[in-house]
Amino acid sequence: MPTILSGELLLTELDHARLLKLNGGALPAPLLALLEDASVVPSPAIPQHVVTMYSQVAVSHNDGEARQKLTLCYPGDAEPVEGFISVLSPVGAALLGREVGTTVAWTSPAGTQRRMTIDAILFQPEATGDYST
Repeated sequence: MPTILSGELLLTELDHARLLKLNGGALPAPLLALLEDASVVPSPAIPQHVVTMYSQVAVSHNDGEARQKLTLCYPGDAEPVEGFISVLSPVGAALLGREVGTTVAWTSPAGTQRRMTIDAILFQPEATGDYST
């Protein structure tokens, strides 16, 4: 599981149910652990400062890279070059369910340890009343 350096894990009931079914249930270990550890809440109850599926976030990489805008999505919509990050990726699993101000760590596919801080949520579907995305 990605290391949580601050913040609590929160998922909406809809995200939790969809993720359990994703990829025929064959999920990476970090995502499975997240699904087991997270507190699950109804979509209307999710705080606006928590990353949900299809949230767009501004992050700062703690290795000196520039600030970046990322959108957390399902694998079929992933376009990493465009900032659409799959929830099945290490960084995607690190973002899901975290709140603004949280610093997370994960291991990249190349095997290096990475860290970033969630600076802001630029868009969250639930904050706009969209409970079905």
